[in-house]
Amino acid sequence: MSTASVTFRPGAVLADLLPASRARDIALVVGGAALTGLAAQISVPVPGSPVPVTGQTFAALLVGTAFGARRGFLALALYTLAGAAGMPWFAGGTSGAGGASFGYVLGMLLAATLLGALARRGGDRSVPRTAALMALGSAVIYAVGVPYLMAATGMSLGAALTAGVVPFLIGDALKAALAMGALPAAWKLLGRRG
Repeated sequence: MSTASVTFRPGAVLADLLPASRARDIALVVGGAALTGLAAQISVPVPGSPVPVTGQTFAALLVGTAFGARRGFLALALYTLAGAAGMPWFAGGTSGAGGASFGYVLGMLLAATLLGALARRGGDRSVPRTAALMALGSAVIYAVGVPYLMAATGMSLGAALTAGVVPFLIGDALKAALAMGALPAAWKLLGRRG
């Protein structure tokens, strides 16, 4: 089967272009968890917020979109469970399930799964669709992260939005712009090779 026939097959995600095998899927899941853990080490504290700016949200959204819902879920579940069990690969080398930012990790798990499902419907093959995917993924992360932040810190909704959403909007827009360029370009490039 040529790359072009796989590239434009309905229901395909970028990871499906690799030769299918159980070893491929295991490598993708472990690699996606590791990529998210490495990206979490890009961590910049935000004054007045217990939540840092990190690269992990970008990695989580990219993993879900490129791998599909099942592999994206498994990769982020591995990342989440290993980090909760003590693997120091949450933001800034932290671990555990009790921190104020753990809700964002749970949100990433849901967002990766949702974006993977939508990517199977072609959501990552054009710039406008990819922009919508990234915005939706960020919204899902905030929808889980902000209430968890409120519960973990006792913040009001207004304080949690100020500390847990507002400082991250510009970074999320930049991450979305990167994805908007990378994902549709990857499909286009791979389509030409077929």
